[in-house]
Amino acid sequence: MRLIPGFCILLGIAFSGQSAATDIPVAAQVAQSQPIFVSVQLTGTVTSPSNSTLSTSTSGLVESIYVEEGAIVEAEAVLLELDAKLVELQLKNMQAKYKQEKIAMQDAERRRDEAKTLFAQKSFSKSSLHLLESEVAEKQAVLQQAAANMELQKQILSRHRLKAPFAGVVSKKYIEQGEWLAEGDGAFELVATKNLRADFYVAEDYFSKIKEDSLVQIWSNANRENFYQGHISAIVSVLDPVTRTFLLRVKIDKTSREIVPGMSVNALLQVPTGRHGIVVPKDALLRYPDGRVIVWTVSKNNETWTVAERVVKTGESFGANMEVREGLTAGEQVVVRGNESLQNGQSVQLQLGKGQ
Repeated sequence: MRLIPGFCILLGIAFSGQSAATDIPVAAQVAQSQPIFVSVQLTGTVTSPSNSTLSTSTSGLVESIYVEEGAIVEAEAVLLELDAKLVELQLKNMQAKYKQEKIAMQDAERRRDEAKTLFAQKSFSKSSLHLLESEVAEKQAVLQQAAANMELQKQILSRHRLKAPFAGVVSKKYIEQGEWLAEGDGAFELVATKNLRADFYVAEDYFSKIKEDSLVQIWSNANRENFYQGHISAIVSVLDPVTRTFLLRVKIDKTSREIVPGMSVNALLQVPTGRHGIVVPKDALLRYPDGRVIVWTVSKNNETWTVAERVVKTGESFGANMEVREGLTAGEQVVVRGNESLQNGQSVQLQLGKGQ
């Protein structure tokens, strides 16, 4: 069967339009040369900046308890009170004594001032005036002593109240109402729940490589889908002679109620290797059962974007990136989305990814 030439031309145009319409859309990013990191996974424990066993600074009978285990308290909140009736009566007695001494001093000052007026009129002897001035000085000293005793009794009274030194949660209670609490005995355990940190023990091999600006990503075993960013707050430069590890303390930038003191957490620490290399997103890599690892590069030829398969050798994996040690050069564009079913030389519709 012969085809009419004009019909062949139309058919060719139709097929050409169909091919352009079926070009697969792909997204690409540029392979870049940048510092290479190694990812180190760690397991540690969430710790609190403050964990205290609270006690009163005086002995007494427990009269009132205002919190139980699990209570969340603010700083200066009253947790318990000791029986303070005798101390309160002593304070009232000292307040009355202070008032009495103040009246006596005011009377001595009045008599001294009158004597000064009479002395100016030559109607009062100098020695008698000196006696009155000495009496005023004595009364002032007695009044100061009474004020000090009253303030001391106020301090003793205040010690019959146990207050929270910082905001946190009451994790343990060791006392009940009606029991005798001796000075220094533990009454509660209070744990701060803000500004939490995670403590990790790291092998000595990484001691000189970890820097305070190293990136840390944290997640809990209870919820492996939520990740938290952290920054290194302390690298303790003392190694355990048995385990050959050192303490790495990481402050968790933002936490939720899912992260609590004592919880086990994991962390991914990015440690610099001190060298540069070619880096591509992990989404650009395709792995085959025979062990091959490939990327699809994309290039422009006569206004058409085409892809080519490239076998690569990978290196370190860190975050969302992968080092490529062989098979790729910096500046080449690699497909990061839409690379599942490509063929060599296939034309594509290019959409640039981040960083382009």
